[in-house]
Amino acid sequence: MRVLLWAAMFAGLMISAGCSRFIEYNGPEVTRIEVHKSSRVMYLFNDENLLESYAFELGFAPEGHKVQEGDGRTPEGRYFIDRRNPNSNYYLSIGISYPNAQDREAAAELGVSPGGDIFVHGTTRPFRGRDDWTAGCIAVTNAEMRQIYAMVRDGTIIDIYP
Repeated sequence: MRVLLWAAMFAGLMISAGCSRFIEYNGPEVTRIEVHKSSRVMYLFNDENLLESYAFELGFAPEGHKVQEGDGRTPEGRYFIDRRNPNSNYYLSIGISYPNAQDREAAAELGVSPGGDIFVHGTTRPFRGRDDWTAGCIAVTNAEMRQIYAMVRDGTIIDIYP
């Protein structure tokens, strides 16, 4: 019983000290995300107004559009944020709607799986902004991911450019 009491008190202290993964955002709605793979910069917009920008790291083979599972590429084109994972292995994550119908059709023509589970997520390693290591996801710092998770809603457009 005493251990449970101490655990509850510690958890309360952590939350009150601002250590929660979840923060509140009361600013303008994020209506669009732009990801520029070549410059490694992601922008969050409210209509045409820039709200935030972030450096990021990509998959281990970042050049070109994702074609198949395991290729280490990040898809290119218009997608949507379609899910959230508060229990991600990479701190927090928001899902990208890859593969779409066109991606599945292209993969089928090649006789391969298009893969899936592409996310914007935090990291379990030191972030340098220049090391590409994911399996095709977009990785930002955990502090940035906490902010993105609070700002971006499911259904938000995400345009990923070469």
